[in-house]
Amino acid sequence: MVATVGGDSVAPVPSCHSESATVDVAPDAPVVALAGSPNVGKSTLFNALTGLNRDVGNWPGTTVAVGRGAWEVGGREVLLVDLPGAYSLDPQSPDEALTRALLLEPPVAERPDVVVVVASAAHLARGLYLLAQIRTTAQPVVLAVTMADVAARRGVRVDPAALAEALDVPVVDLDPRRRNRLDALAGVVEQVRQHEVPQPWSVEAEDPLDRADALFERINTAVSAAVTSTDTGRATWSDRIDRLVTSPILGPLIFLLVMWTVFQITTKVAAPIQAALGAVIDGPVAGVATWVLTLVGLDDTWVQGLVVDGLIAGVGMLLTFVPLMALMFLLLALLEDSGYMARAAVVTDRLMRAIGLPGRAFLPLVVGFGCNVPAISGTRVLPDARHRLLTALLVPFTSCTARLTVYVLVATTFFGSQAGTVVFGMYVLSIVLVVLVGLLLRSTLIRGIGGEPLVLDLPPYQLPLPRLLLASVWLRLRGFLRTAGGIVVITVVAVWALSATPMPDSGGSFGDVPVQDSVYAATAQTIAPVLVPAGFGTWETTSALMVGFVAKEAVISSWAQTFATAEPENARTPGALGDELQRTFDESSGGHTTAAVFAFLVFLLAYTPCVATLAAQRQEIGLRWTVIGVAMQLVVAWTLAVAIFQIGRAIS
Repeated sequence: MVATVGGDSVAPVPSCHSESATVDVAPDAPVVALAGSPNVGKSTLFNALTGLNRDVGNWPGTTVAVGRGAWEVGGREVLLVDLPGAYSLDPQSPDEALTRALLLEPPVAERPDVVVVVASAAHLARGLYLLAQIRTTAQPVVLAVTMADVAARRGVRVDPAALAEALDVPVVDLDPRRRNRLDALAGVVEQVRQHEVPQPWSVEAEDPLDRADALFERINTAVSAAVTSTDTGRATWSDRIDRLVTSPILGPLIFLLVMWTVFQITTKVAAPIQAALGAVIDGPVAGVATWVLTLVGLDDTWVQGLVVDGLIAGVGMLLTFVPLMALMFLLLALLEDSGYMARAAVVTDRLMRAIGLPGRAFLPLVVGFGCNVPAISGTRVLPDARHRLLTALLVPFTSCTARLTVYVLVATTFFGSQAGTVVFGMYVLSIVLVVLVGLLLRSTLIRGIGGEPLVLDLPPYQLPLPRLLLASVWLRLRGFLRTAGGIVVITVVAVWALSATPMPDSGGSFGDVPVQDSVYAATAQTIAPVLVPAGFGTWETTSALMVGFVAKEAVISSWAQTFATAEPENARTPGALGDELQRTFDESSGGHTTAAVFAFLVFLLAYTPCVATLAAQRQEIGLRWTVIGVAMQLVVAWTLAVAIFQIGRAIS
């Protein structure tokens, strides 16, 4: 079936039962669905119940797809389905349409056996409208009330027994962050599954507005019976902080200061660890591999070149950035879980509307600074099709962590102690590019688009829990490592094979050819003249950018391989890659090295992120717009790089 919203089609949605085969549970296992509005702890509860590590955050818009996992209830495993956040079953965006489709559109026998609606005790009435709509259907439902500690700090207390009686729905109060009372939820779900479904709420009104009024009246009656409040109306410490961090003047300055601090900490703390790992990989690891190959009689063969100059030099160099990635992910997780990221969305609301986007567009865009692929999928939180299109075209200009590895290598090589500030500058430029390209698209290809003010429930400030922080860091770091162990390995092998293949007139043989005489170098040399006006038109740099189309992490691997095989008689030593980069940029720029390096960094920022991003774009906005996006990225990247180098050369 296909759910439609305002004429925009959403991908076909199978029934909840039919998707159980994607998880290791019995085909006939009961299905329990988690539903609820954004930012109520739904995905945190999913992780706690299943033991999985789904991406969570203390800000709306984290979940934009369906998660599935096994949960033990009543001595048997059930399929737990984590639905995208939805305020109601009247969808305003594709992710809400997906939630409605899975809950209401399949035949009754294929719907979830139990729906657990998650609601925050701090904003109980807002979370109950979705439950009220489900109660008008014949579906078994349980209410899980979270964030009682946040409500208590505001002087709000919820009586679960009174709430259950008023709603005629089983209610469980729990804390998924600390994994409290999860067994109680399992027990209630099992009881509901075993008993007959209570009679649905009857709403006599036929007009949609009258029906909504009737449901809200019942919700208000239930809240009045179950909620007590001692809130005096005085400004809390949270309110005082929000006045500062969301201020039109101080807010943006605080945001920039916070991000500058993040990059300063990242580069200064991770750099020594990265250097130590590089020394180990270039020294003992490469030495042991060479020794083993010598023992088995494969030294001085193409196998040694593949292992030492290919895999160890390429993948090994990339793995030295693991501490950098882990630290960056930890700092970003702190900002997210503390509740600050939602405030950043408020700060950028005016900027988003200036380019014709709603404030909610900040959510997928900020995800793009982690990875462009889920960010493009995250555009589903936007209700308007043109807003989704514009945001998906702008996401590639957000600087993902894959680019960060290259920024750090280049910045530490050429700018030393100022590396953190240079990297921070690249992220500021990324924001500027999003704005400028957005304005350009709004006045050309996507005219007449406009954004509405941001309406957002600010999540509570909270002290991040170490367990959840580490889980978030590992989830993201695992994705980085999967890239290194998958597409980057394939790319490294392909680069080595091309580097080991001689050109017909070179006189060399496979595995025994100077890299500059290889097919790899020859291919890059045909493109290099295009980049000469930008100051980095050498085959070494051009080939790295070519590989960067596959994955930006592979830029480092390409350089490491190129310079490892350029002088095969010399063992690489720590710092040798930086020395080679210095030499290459000095030669290509005619002595205007700094201008060429900045031009290269800007080109790296603006041109196509990776093939995975292209695949995500094609799925969300179609092939035609994806091709338009790639052409736009290349034009912007080349134009800016040439302008920066030529201006820099003229004034130096």
